[in-house]
Amino acid sequence: MRTDHPTSTIPPTTLTDVTVYTGGHWRAHQDVRVVDGAIASIEDTAHPSDAAGGFVIPGFVNTHTHLQQSLMRGIAECTPLLEWLLAVGEQSVAITPERAYLAAVSACLEALRSGTTTVVEHMWPHPSDDVHDAVIQALRDTGIRAILGRGVADRPDASRKWGFEPRLMQPLGDVLDHVDRLRQHADGTRVGIALAVPNPRSVTDAGMETIRGFAQERDLPVSIHLLETPTDDLMCREHAGIGAVEHLDRNGFLWDRVLAVHCVELDADGRRTLHERGVAVSHNPLSNMRLGSGIAPVPAMLDLGLAVGLGVDGAASNDTQDMFETLRIAAYLQRAVHRRADLLGYGEMLDIACGGANATLGLPEVVGGIAVGGRADLTVIRFDRDYATLPVRDPGASLLTTGSRSIVETVMVDGDIVVADGRSTRIDEAAFTKELSALE
Repeated sequence: MRTDHPTSTIPPTTLTDVTVYTGGHWRAHQDVRVVDGAIASIEDTAHPSDAAGGFVIPGFVNTHTHLQQSLMRGIAECTPLLEWLLAVGEQSVAITPERAYLAAVSACLEALRSGTTTVVEHMWPHPSDDVHDAVIQALRDTGIRAILGRGVADRPDASRKWGFEPRLMQPLGDVLDHVDRLRQHADGTRVGIALAVPNPRSVTDAGMETIRGFAQERDLPVSIHLLETPTDDLMCREHAGIGAVEHLDRNGFLWDRVLAVHCVELDADGRRTLHERGVAVSHNPLSNMRLGSGIAPVPAMLDLGLAVGLGVDGAASNDTQDMFETLRIAAYLQRAVHRRADLLGYGEMLDIACGGANATLGLPEVVGGIAVGGRADLTVIRFDRDYATLPVRDPGASLLTTGSRSIVETVMVDGDIVVADGRSTRIDEAAFTKELSALE
């Protein structure tokens, strides 16, 4: 399988006579010229057509997933989070580099084909260098942009209540040395490296200090599951005498490069603390629904000014990597809870899904669609690929209410076309499907 090539070898590309979402509006009959991985110009086309053309939007940024879980679909169905975690943990202990590679390719292809150009991978701690190398190779082979969070924990507990699965852990110093090696391995590719902390219960006070210092010295993002259920608060109060947010804050573990994932149980005080510290939130509505965890208070977060991105989560709890599905459910769920049809329209949802947490992740700002000078991570959709999206009265409304991966025609990362006519340009999908189907 191919590996990614330098951006400089990618020839200039022009998307001709398309409708572009830019500046918060749709502009028809535009030519988008891409040079050296960036959008060089957006101009009126010289040859407008009456035929329905493509619609260009920024690529989605999936702020939270677990790529290896694409081989765990449907696992522990109808079980609550802690029980589910134990089942996933057994699968994670048994993962091999070969299976990790197949899982990651599968998840990345599914993500790309639903218009996702960047994934934030939250790996569980794992002692095998080869497993991590296999995941990086999969990311490079598919051409997706990624922020790979290397799992880190230093408090062992097989029950997962006050600590992490001991069989997957290593000494903290060894883990951080490995992070530096991964950074060297990924240098010059579309893969950036981060740290991924399972939850506040899995790290000691000393561990938090060490991890924070390491991350800040290297300006790395840190992803952490936080308040997905009441367990974080209950365990922190039992063992530390304070709630989870205060426990992290007292240990200096909240700053502007931290991405807090889920935050279903985040109360008003917690929201204020995260906002004051510059922490961003990854909202994962489908996973929270599947596991019965609850509904994150997203409108309250946004009203306060908290940065919120959208996450699909792993395929063991969603159970897909389809960002269109997550986009729609994220809006509809809040409308149902608040009994307001005017919440989270397509413009706000696109900003959340394409750039809501970008500053924390070290990615360029994306607000109001694509812009000249912006990175050419783009998705071209055609509503006429799926009659169930027609007729199109309002492109944004159609995206939110009827969009699916079936309407994705072309996906571009760094100006490189990695999906054409809805299929990968890098992976032999027929051969890969056969290989995946043969797994036991």
